[in-house]
Amino acid sequence: MRILRASDYKVMPWKNGGGETTEIAASPPGAGLADFDWRVSMAKVAGDGPFSLFPGIDRTLAILDGAGIVLSVEGAQPRQLTLETEPHSFPADIATSATLIGGTVVDFNVMSRRDKTGHNVDRLSTRTESPAGSVRLVLCGSGNLGITTSERTEQLDLFDTALLDASEQAGLNPGLNSRFYLVTFRSA
Repeated sequence: MRILRASDYKVMPWKNGGGETTEIAASPPGAGLADFDWRVSMAKVAGDGPFSLFPGIDRTLAILDGAGIVLSVEGAQPRQLTLETEPHSFPADIATSATLIGGTVVDFNVMSRRDKTGHNVDRLSTRTESPAGSVRLVLCGSGNLGITTSERTEQLDLFDTALLDASEQAGLNPGLNSRFYLVTFRSA
């Protein structure tokens, strides 16, 4: 288990230059926007506008803070995303834009290269066992979260993450009124 603290994340410009993203982790380590197999990030969205296009990439988006957005993906009905809605998956290589519902939001963004890796994002608030067998990333979306493996126990605070390799089983124990996101990666 590798713990990634929110205070250590890398901030970089959006691909389209429209804002900033906070990179949490990418695979392989050190990969850029053109060559990652998967990438996990957060972004502060302060205005309406288009998303960057990423050819060959699938994306999942969730709201971490703020009232939410209306997500418009070409060819699909607009979808409202809030703190209460489940993470939403869509192709990152189709024209997509967001309209803020009531001011600035912070979103959680998971992307994977569809010919190499797939992903699933679950929003959870109750004690969960995460079995071994795949690489997983756990983000504390609110409150705090205890993570226990066979070797140790760690505490995650707001926006901290844990990266678990395929060999580790983990117990995920959220604090009172806490919410967390479990991202599971799989080979395509």
